[in-house]
Amino acid sequence: MLYDAEYLARIEKLIRAHLPAWGLAPDAALSLLSISENATFRATSGARDLVLRVYRPGYHTPEEIRSELAWIAALRAEDVVPTPRIIATLDGRLLAEMDDGGTPRRMAAFAFVPGAEPQEGADLPGWFGHLGGIHARLHAHARRWAPPQGFTRKVWDFESTLGSRPLWGDFRAALGLDGPGRVLLERTAGVLRDRLAPLSQPGSFGLIHADLRLANLLVEGERLTLIDFDDCGFSWFLYDFAAAVSFIEQSPRLPELKAAWLEGYRACAPLPADAEEALDVFVMLRRMLLTAWIASHAETPTAQAMGAGYTQGTLALAEGFLARRG
Repeated sequence: MLYDAEYLARIEKLIRAHLPAWGLAPDAALSLLSISENATFRATSGARDLVLRVYRPGYHTPEEIRSELAWIAALRAEDVVPTPRIIATLDGRLLAEMDDGGTPRRMAAFAFVPGAEPQEGADLPGWFGHLGGIHARLHAHARRWAPPQGFTRKVWDFESTLGSRPLWGDFRAALGLDGPGRVLLERTAGVLRDRLAPLSQPGSFGLIHADLRLANLLVEGERLTLIDFDDCGFSWFLYDFAAAVSFIEQSPRLPELKAAWLEGYRACAPLPADAEEALDVFVMLRRMLLTAWIASHAETPTAQAMGAGYTQGTLALAEGFLARRG
């Protein structure tokens, strides 16, 4: 799917036609916030200020989206973590279904929350310490929560990331990848498969956010708000740290961020003795997954900004990862 100007204009027209479902006028102020898997807009009309997410067709089923919303509602009801309120339509629907010239589309609305993503400055380790505590609370909730009947979300395991049924594409199709690079990544994938097996112990796997990278965090003063549960699913709990350092895996501050996250997590919940080493495995797994995502989502602004240079960075990280394992 190409998120070009023509496509975005069509989506905007579709959104305007459905704004009255939330009590907004069709001529409400509408601005594009982000494009990734989905297109996200802000709609403002009088005292109403909403964030509207138009889901990418073919990625999540309606049942998966409703399950995402069910977890968000449970987290808010139990005051586990700060995340925007879901805004139902005037007739009580959490998920609006629309027709786009024969293509079914789905849209959900959330309360607008002010803030900006944390920046890679002096305060970033502090926010990672805060994030470690947030992840600990999320994981504790996931362990005790009884999902509603029919709850279904994707599973992020080896096979669905780098294996036989990759959800985000084949890492071997990475932009600018040559033969030797492909061999290096295939070898790295094999090592990851072996390293993940002993990490998959009872209690290590459950429902996680899976994408709390900087772009999905909003800082306003001392408050950190979580957004975008679109990729939440079942995976290793420690994978959440790897998602948090998406696109900054080569930062020289990564050890500092990891230490802060571990300290914040352990202040709320225990971690396995080998957690620090395990985080390195999940960071490499996530980096290869994102490399595949960039190739399969080349039309998105994020993929266009990263390009083949991200693949080259992945190769460098893979060489270091393998060298540390003899």
